[in-house]
Amino acid sequence: MQIKPDRRTHQERTEFTQAALITAARRLFTENGYAKTGTPEIVEAANVTRGAMYHHFADKADLFLAVAKQCAQEVADSIDAGSRDSSSPLDALMQGAQCYFAAMAQSGRARLLLLEAPSVLNVQQRLQISELTGEAQLQQGLADALPAAAHFALPQLASLVSAAFDHAALAIAMGASPEKYQTAMHLLLSQLIRPPIEIKVSKTKPSM
Repeated sequence: MQIKPDRRTHQERTEFTQAALITAARRLFTENGYAKTGTPEIVEAANVTRGAMYHHFADKADLFLAVAKQCAQEVADSIDAGSRDSSSPLDALMQGAQCYFAAMAQSGRARLLLLEAPSVLNVQQRLQISELTGEAQLQQGLADALPAAAHFALPQLASLVSAAFDHAALAIAMGASPEKYQTAMHLLLSQLIRPPIEIKVSKTKPSM
């Protein structure tokens, strides 16, 4: 039997091998966890050699970073697609929250990004993942809703709200009611982003 030559370009072969490794690693990391997944299992599932894996990724942690970036980009795309039309800054934040919860509940993303990533990735890498999943967009949304916050504590406020999003997303992924967390998030954001209270100062005539 005559074997047909591989007519793919070097770039195409590279992309194919990387995609196979990321797909295999993602499935195994999701099913078994990072610590219980070995590189021999990954290369076998990807149908590539061990040398091919180390040609494209420095080690298992580097491969996990690629998996996390893929997951984070999928979440960001879902948020962007689902929260384009909004009637107010609060509505935009709530739509973004609902899209985030729905996206994180799929494909093992909550486990990979919220449970595994903190123990595998360094601080700089975790910041990259946060940026991909919409940290900047969250800051902008809060800035639109709370202009005064931009002057003193916007990054800190965004960090706290993001932590609440993550907690809710993880709980939903583990089986909690999405509706109850969405209601709780709406209550939290609506209390945070209340219309400013107009203070009327009465003008009194000076006494004679």
